[in-house]
Amino acid sequence: MMKQKLDHIRKETLAAIAAAKTAQDIEKIEQKVFGRKNGTLTESLKMLKDISGEVRKEVGQKANELKDELQKALENARVALAEKEEASLVFDISEPSLPRAASGTLHPITLIQQDLEDVLSSMGFMILDGPELESDFYNFEALNIPTTHPARDSQDTFYVKGHSTWLMRTHTSSMQVRALREYGAPVMAVVPGRCFRNEATDARHEHTFFQLEGFMVGENITFCHLKGVLEAIAKHLYGPDTRIRLRPKYYPFVEPGVNGEVTCMFCKGSGCRLCKQTGYLEIFGAGMIHNSVLRAGNLDPEKVQGFAFGLGLTRLAMLKYGIDDIRLFESQDFSFLSQFTSI
Repeated sequence: MMKQKLDHIRKETLAAIAAAKTAQDIEKIEQKVFGRKNGTLTESLKMLKDISGEVRKEVGQKANELKDELQKALENARVALAEKEEASLVFDISEPSLPRAASGTLHPITLIQQDLEDVLSSMGFMILDGPELESDFYNFEALNIPTTHPARDSQDTFYVKGHSTWLMRTHTSSMQVRALREYGAPVMAVVPGRCFRNEATDARHEHTFFQLEGFMVGENITFCHLKGVLEAIAKHLYGPDTRIRLRPKYYPFVEPGVNGEVTCMFCKGSGCRLCKQTGYLEIFGAGMIHNSVLRAGNLDPEKVQGFAFGLGLTRLAMLKYGIDDIRLFESQDFSFLSQFTSI
């Protein structure tokens, strides 16, 4: 009885394979025969447990031989149908090619960021990333800006509704203490990324902008190291003849702090409308890391020192490419973005 059933499965399956026209037909036949549920051969193999003695051995051998035969027949049919389908394809080599779709370009701020990452990583700085949703502690408290500090007035902050201790970071400096706690000293790192402030949007102000924070902490780090790094950055961006000018400025997380200016790249230092006839343009803030910040990073200011600097990537891109409206960066205007292909 079982042998007759196996012969019937063989005859029926081979006939179906011979009549198959598509790969889908082969899949259906395979599922019908070998399906885990209700497959004709699968069910027959399950019934072997009810047969005993020499008959079970003989039928089992025949069933396995049939399984191998049908699997091979299915695979041969699948290959033959694929070859037939490929042979039927017709290509008209005289048909004109389709127009190439416009390729995308890198955003101008991305170009500036990648360029700075290259030059700073060549100096030994590692590139870090930080959370845009930040805690009040890392964004303000750890950077020597307590709740009552007047510096908070200049950073109109987006707080998370219902969570007064969570906010959208106002500067990438918020990664400074995080990095000090994780890596200790010595450490050299830069942190590029988006920042957010509740600004009244106009041609020079935007609620979303990009910064690059850099810092170095270790033994015997001095202001000379800071100036050397800043000069290297300025000359890389604007040419070997670029000069920098450092003037005292207050920042709560550095002491002393400086306002960094470079030779105006438009008038080459002779004075113009853009630089307000000074010959210099402000592009960064910097200074020696405040002792309170080092302590917040679990470091002893008696043993290690460090410097930090902050570059406005958005402002650098505006100066680099002569862009006079900051709102263009977030406009998603392809005609604007497609102009930038290289640094």
